[in-house]
Amino acid sequence: MIQRPPESTRSPATTLCSSPGRLRVAVDGAPAAGVDELAAALVDPLRAQGHPVLHVRATDFLRPASLRFELGRTNPDSFYEAWVDEAGLRREVLDPAASGGSGRLLPSLWDADADRASRARYVDLAPGGVVLVSGSLLLGGGLPFDVTVHLELSPAALRRRTEPAQQWALPAFDRYAEEVVPASFADVVVRADDPRRPALVEPGGND
Repeated sequence: MIQRPPESTRSPATTLCSSPGRLRVAVDGAPAAGVDELAAALVDPLRAQGHPVLHVRATDFLRPASLRFELGRTNPDSFYEAWVDEAGLRREVLDPAASGGSGRLLPSLWDADADRASRARYVDLAPGGVVLVSGSLLLGGGLPFDVTVHLELSPAALRRRTEPAQQWALPAFDRYAEEVVPASFADVVVRADDPRRPALVEPGGND
């Protein structure tokens, strides 16, 4: 079910400047759109504005291989439904970063390459801080973000820019676009077909 953010969070700039608490920001999109890179690029500018920042990658919150690959390593439905440990992401990052939360966040939970716990140490995010969570398929599932950013690719650009070894996942992104329609409710939508010229899509407009 699509989870639309409340109207009070529709302006990320206003929320970021006025919120005395921490801000939980989703940077959502296919890997081909460069979501992790965009989130990383936001860290220094936000710190320059006086905000403590933590960047968390959803790929560091994957479920164990025995669960992710239960239906095979290249099953798009499993990738869509079961790869990210949403409960762990909520428990270790989003809930502690909420208003009234402890502010004690875990930057990573699972080392997918080694297929074991990452053994990361908790970090404290002070009030006024921003946690940037970057990854794919983050919206529409009820994760509690305060501001949502979606990097949109046209179907042609998605196929052109996705690495050959990852083409098997394209049906999952097609399903996401059709079932969740993240561009219809994200607070900020960036058209990323041309990585050299990303375009901000105005609400109710084309770009």
